[in-house]
Amino acid sequence: MANKPKLLDRFGNPVQRMQLTQEVAAPTIGGVRSPISGYPADGLNPLRLAAILREADLGDPLRYLELAETIEERDPHYLGVIGTRKRSVSQIEITVKPGGESPADENMAEMVRNWLDRDELADEIFDILDALGKGYSFTEIIWERSEGQWMPSRLEWRDPRWFRFERHNLATPLLIDENGQERPLDGFKFIFAAMKAKSGLVARSGLARVASWGWMFKAYTQRDWAIFTQTYGQPLRVGKFGAGASEADRDTLFRAVSNIAGDCAAIIPESMTIDFIEGGNIGAAHQLYLERSDWLDKQISKAVLGQTATTDAVTGGLGSGKEHREVQEDIERADCIKLAAILNRDLIRPWVQLEYGPQKVYPRLVIARPDEEDLAAFSTALAPLVERGLRVRQSEIRAKFGLSAPDDGDEILGPSPQSDPKPQVAPPGTGDISLQSAVKYPFNTLSGRAGPLTALAAEGASAGRSASEAPEELLSDRLAKEAAPHMEAMLGQIEAMMGAARSIEEFREMLLAGFPDLDADDLVQVMAQALTAADLGGRAAVEQESG
Repeated sequence: MANKPKLLDRFGNPVQRMQLTQEVAAPTIGGVRSPISGYPADGLNPLRLAAILREADLGDPLRYLELAETIEERDPHYLGVIGTRKRSVSQIEITVKPGGESPADENMAEMVRNWLDRDELADEIFDILDALGKGYSFTEIIWERSEGQWMPSRLEWRDPRWFRFERHNLATPLLIDENGQERPLDGFKFIFAAMKAKSGLVARSGLARVASWGWMFKAYTQRDWAIFTQTYGQPLRVGKFGAGASEADRDTLFRAVSNIAGDCAAIIPESMTIDFIEGGNIGAAHQLYLERSDWLDKQISKAVLGQTATTDAVTGGLGSGKEHREVQEDIERADCIKLAAILNRDLIRPWVQLEYGPQKVYPRLVIARPDEEDLAAFSTALAPLVERGLRVRQSEIRAKFGLSAPDDGDEILGPSPQSDPKPQVAPPGTGDISLQSAVKYPFNTLSGRAGPLTALAAEGASAGRSASEAPEELLSDRLAKEAAPHMEAMLGQIEAMMGAARSIEEFREMLLAGFPDLDADDLVQVMAQALTAADLGGRAAVEQESG
């Protein structure tokens, strides 16, 4: 049996097929990969924070990663905004595009689609997106071969504290093994997600570096606020004793003053008094602490979400809120593109290579929200095109509207019956003579009966117009009235095309393609009738003047 070709991962590390089904980076209590973390945030000050970040820059990110974990645990605002950014991506539906058009390409894509239909996927993606805060994350792929096929059984988040980077470039990831030694990652075993908030080294690109400063300064503010509240939140108690009070009396009075805050009760001799002095003008100082905490929260919101409208109650109105949502959608779209590229590189391609061998093209994951389409405008634009003979698949229309194909025996909705009245031609001699009747009976003027100009004059009189108004003006008004419905029908088709087009170039193409199909027969007929009526009316006027 011929040996299978040796596979290499993207770092050039060989793929050991026998180890793919085993866990190589699991935590161990008491070992070098301990799940127990330190707390470098206790007593944090600017000097210690700077030292922690400098250690991470030099290749020792342990305390920085522990600090990033602590901030998420202790700062509700940062936990909320970073969680919002993770969940907005982890809940988006993932689609799979085949690498090519062959049946084999479709089989590979279908294999991936079946695997994606898992309830655990959203949590696994959420853990991978831990890279947003820390700058990078590691996820171990546990492969399965129980049915003879390669299949990712599960994706396990691994604490980034158990990994390091090559000292010569601070970019190539390494695993800390059971002996505490740094070694290259096992091929096809890890999803290394680097999601940078800024350009530069991976260890310096996480949002936690920005949040750490804001959290530290806010911790100072909250500590001072707590001291201020404790000091001025209750009135000052002052005990007074007489000149002849003994030392024991003084001790009794002091205990009474001290216990009033907690016990709200005390007993003192009748000769002693206790006064309560209210703190005045503390509102301004209280507001200062509140405003500083809110300001620091807003800076973290800007760093994580790009805006503040979705996390703070005060916004700039409907337009401002819409702009802020668009900013958040831009960030979400960028995160989706990054995440899809990472999964395609570290999960999908290795999987296809293990199962089918190296390929020229591979299936691709696409993580994106479906574009919101104006279905009303689409329907308006499509209806006239179908009436003009455009052939459209019903399955495509049903899919766009989310409708299923009816089965035999289903009650089917259909168009309601509509009457299609034909235009009636007025008989000769009536008072309401249209252009059609004027053309049908053009010789009424010559025979002494009511012709087009006489009928138009009668119509103008019935509408309250002056009898001296020129017949050509009456004819112009009648033309506008008769032609308006046909013009509106043509403009309606054009407006429908404009509503469906996404750009001026697309509208131009639709207009050029649909122009030959625009129905102008009715308008042409009205125009011909109007010209005929005008010509006959002119002849009648000349005949009347000469007679």
